[in-house]
Amino acid sequence: MRRRSIATATALAVVLSSAALVGGTAAPAAADSAKVLPVNSVGDMVVDGAHQRVYVSDPTGGKIVVTDYNGTVRATLTGLSGVSGLAVSDDGGQVYAAVTKDDRIVSVDTTTYTQTASYPVGAAPGDLEVVDGRVWFAHGADFGSLDVSGPEPVVHLARRGDGFHGTSSILASDPAVPGTLVVGGGSYVAVYDVSADAAALRATTYTGSGLKQLDLTPDGKQVLTSWGEGYGYSLGAYSATDLTEQPGYPIEAYPNAVRIAPDGSIAGGSFSWYDPDVHIHRPGDPVPVREYDFPNTGNSSGADTLVDGALAWAPDASRVFAVSVNTYGTHTLRALTDPTKEVPALKVSAPAKAERAKKLTVTGKLTSKTLPPTGTALTVTRTDVESPKGRALAAARTKADGTFSFTDTPPAGGRVTYKVAWAGDATHAPASGAAAVEVSRKATSLTLNNNGKVYAYGKKVTFTAHLGTTYKNRTVSIYADPFGADKPKRLLRTGKVNSKGNLSATVTMGRDTTVSAVFAGDARYASKTVKSTGYARVSVSTGVSKHYRTGKIGSTKYHYFRKNTDPVFTTTMSYYKGRAQRLQLQVWYAGAWRSTAAEYFALNSKGKSVVRLEAPGESGIRARIRSSYINGSSGDSVNSTTHGAWKYFTFTR
Repeated sequence: MRRRSIATATALAVVLSSAALVGGTAAPAAADSAKVLPVNSVGDMVVDGAHQRVYVSDPTGGKIVVTDYNGTVRATLTGLSGVSGLAVSDDGGQVYAAVTKDDRIVSVDTTTYTQTASYPVGAAPGDLEVVDGRVWFAHGADFGSLDVSGPEPVVHLARRGDGFHGTSSILASDPAVPGTLVVGGGSYVAVYDVSADAAALRATTYTGSGLKQLDLTPDGKQVLTSWGEGYGYSLGAYSATDLTEQPGYPIEAYPNAVRIAPDGSIAGGSFSWYDPDVHIHRPGDPVPVREYDFPNTGNSSGADTLVDGALAWAPDASRVFAVSVNTYGTHTLRALTDPTKEVPALKVSAPAKAERAKKLTVTGKLTSKTLPPTGTALTVTRTDVESPKGRALAAARTKADGTFSFTDTPPAGGRVTYKVAWAGDATHAPASGAAAVEVSRKATSLTLNNNGKVYAYGKKVTFTAHLGTTYKNRTVSIYADPFGADKPKRLLRTGKVNSKGNLSATVTMGRDTTVSAVFAGDARYASKTVKSTGYARVSVSTGVSKHYRTGKIGSTKYHYFRKNTDPVFTTTMSYYKGRAQRLQLQVWYAGAWRSTAAEYFALNSKGKSVVRLEAPGESGIRARIRSSYINGSSGDSVNSTTHGAWKYFTFTR
């Protein structure tokens, strides 16, 4: 004998508890986007604002990937061995790329993404900048220029005159500052006048180690570096006239990028596993107006990090583009929207509970780095069971400290939500917040019959729900949830109750079943759910074989077996996976039925169990057997205990 059992699963309802404060959040006008870049490395990144394209060079892969502002790849230029520095021409029609391993600079048409020219420069070019039409390029510790304005390209090498003897140079310029080129490398930065054919040194200074990138402000007054000497973790700031040090921009962790927008806004980057990665500053303000923190898409505890120097502004300052990398080496282009706008927070508070048709007060506060003016209008929307899509209320207005309040008399009970929103302005992103109030409702009566009753297998049973007084809603839903994990809860019927308040549904009782009636509530009466459990027996029958005849002893039918014949009993029972039937044997002795054995036998997939008893070898014995399903002991608990009929048999010579 083998006994098997399976566990039954119970579905748990998810209960949403009411809360006075739903939240206070920012609601940006445009969502940030992130898409994986098909690159193995990042040499440089530039933005073509006229066509809304982002160019990313991949030195390892020898290619340039062109995407739209959402990061979708639009073109890939290959065969560019070691391509690194990128620069956009003054007219925006070309992107120049430094093909380092081929000692050349190529130009790419920004409309067709095709290579239009290739210029040998006699050295391995690196970082690129376009100043007054000429392409300036770093080569090793020095820099040179490429002039393509004439009938033939003109190349000049070794323009550096500040005595720097490091390993590589990085360049910076700004279209709004003609004739100026900033050159850095190692621990030094120099400013050059390149308005004439030569490069005339204006100033040089020591900046300390850690320099990854530098840039020139569009007013031509400052040079910013990705690491500031003397200010800890910060962007360094230096006078563009004589490179004297000025207050920089503090940044947590390890600064590794700096880029300045045409409007003067500053984007600083940092290598940060556990802190923000991109920091936006207004000119002269050491406190960031906004910060962005990358998610963790790798397999370590630290989040994705910014690739050194991988920041670029959209020319209209609507976005900052950044390239992050995770521990798998996967690069992602991230478009960070509304970078120059503060992200305000809007907190809304309301009573946890209130009475219907009674006045309540909602309060809140709009906070930001800089507050909007007193009297700023905030939209208010009330959502309840009678206005599920929301109903606009009178605008709330902020006070000088950003606080606000308003009153309302909720006409409907249940969960009432007040959403407060601000559209933002030129310097602030939108923000919204909400608070929920549980407004009182009356209780109604709801009943459901047949609870606790036991039915024969397959019996069709009618369950009737009765709904008491309500306001408008007279609809009830009836569900059936059979016992057992393999049968999901299902909707039997949804409808309005009749004039007596009743609604009925029929269940075929194949298993124990919990029936529930649900009233969703309305504006004045609370929701209600009631349950009724009906129990179902199994279908069980037992067949007898190998007997030679049947006959009665007294009024009871017996099956007659020869004393050396093995009786066979075939039990058929409602099937359930893992189910076993209990076979009980009793013998007539001394004027009474005496139990001798009871064992469990597994049912096959057709719900059958065949059991053979050994012949006793002697006559005159009278016995009986019964097959039963025992709830909890027959391998499951989805039906009610059911006993089959006794089968009587006797042995003769």
